[in-house]
Amino acid sequence: MPATYEPIATTTLGSAAASYTFSSISGSYTDLVLVFQTGMSSAGNEPLLQFNGDTGSNYSETMIYGSGTTVYSYRNSISTAIQLARDVGLPSALESNHIIQIQNYSNATTYKTLLARVNKGSATYSQAAAYVGLWRSTSAITSITISTTGGNLVSGSTFTLYGIKAA
Repeated sequence: MPATYEPIATTTLGSAAASYTFSSISGSYTDLVLVFQTGMSSAGNEPLLQFNGDTGSNYSETMIYGSGTTVYSYRNSISTAIQLARDVGLPSALESNHIIQIQNYSNATTYKTLLARVNKGSATYSQAAAYVGLWRSTSAITSITISTTGGNLVSGSTFTLYGIKAA
């Protein structure tokens, strides 16, 4: 029997919010998949991820992204969150779609890694990106907070967390 996705929790924001947190995440899955669609309340802001309320400089990210005509890369090895997009002269606040795979999230002996794919855009601009993130902690992930580099997540943003059960 192949691995299956099980919905753990889903929500749609009824009003703008500074952040959203999935809490009390069970350790009974092998991996997690976080899917969300959001916009920022103002241009130049990007989504951020933090685990278990950790605001220390324990995160790293490596990303490649492009806007159709230009390709960029970015690396940050000492961050207080994993940034899930980069603002490269974007024309306005854009909607973004995210699929984030968090491997081995409940293992208590290894750092936690994630792979993310992001698309953001409007009628006049689009950007695609791929990310690798690392949380330098051996703690099992029990909560995930999505916030922004500034401003709010807009009303109507949707967030779904899935657990993957091994066969």
